[in-house]
Amino acid sequence: MQPPNPVRFVIFDVDGLLLDTEPVYTQVTQEIVTRFGKTFDWSIKGNMIGLAELEAARYLVETLDLPITPEEYLSERNGMLRKGFAECDAMPGAESLVRHFHRHEVPIAVATSSSKELFQVKISRHTAWFKLFPVIVAGDDPAIRHAKPAPDLFLTAASGLGADAKSVLVFEDAPSGLAAGMAAGMRVIAVPDPNMDRSRYEGAEEILENLNSFVPEKYGLPEMHS
Repeated sequence: MQPPNPVRFVIFDVDGLLLDTEPVYTQVTQEIVTRFGKTFDWSIKGNMIGLAELEAARYLVETLDLPITPEEYLSERNGMLRKGFAECDAMPGAESLVRHFHRHEVPIAVATSSSKELFQVKISRHTAWFKLFPVIVAGDDPAIRHAKPAPDLFLTAASGLGADAKSVLVFEDAPSGLAAGMAAGMRVIAVPDPNMDRSRYEGAEEILENLNSFVPEKYGLPEMHS
């Protein structure tokens, strides 16, 4: 049985969804805030995941009352992040799902809040399968006027695919990304970090432990064979 509105296009977030970058963010940020006698934990990180760089930095500086500007924090952080990003692994099931969609000619796109420059560092060990995405939209793309939870990133990616929002399925790990996908009129599957509060994902089509748990045929997509 085909579902009433089968999915014809798929859009992926990157951080914490396709690539295991979140531990790098955590480690580097903790290193910086420790100098000021502060602790970076999930009560703060959970509100920063998925936000645009500067917005997340403002939240961190304000919440922890850091004696530096958001811009100073970002400048130091981004320098420290590059090494960790260059070594990050793929999340479970990510590469196989992307390759599955590509093999079955399901149009796919990336929509990441990350800048183009940091995105390139993150995918440096994974270029073979990231080349399978015909559309990649980064947070510093001129078309993006508002970051997640605004729908700009997903609408821009859908436009690049020639997709109608109703036929798009989004994969996200962050509450702000879920909100952005829903605001774009798309269906969203949440794959949150185990530390995230599941109650923050209201409105998701379903909440998965990882991408290996995804059943494509539930959405009218080609079945995966083990």
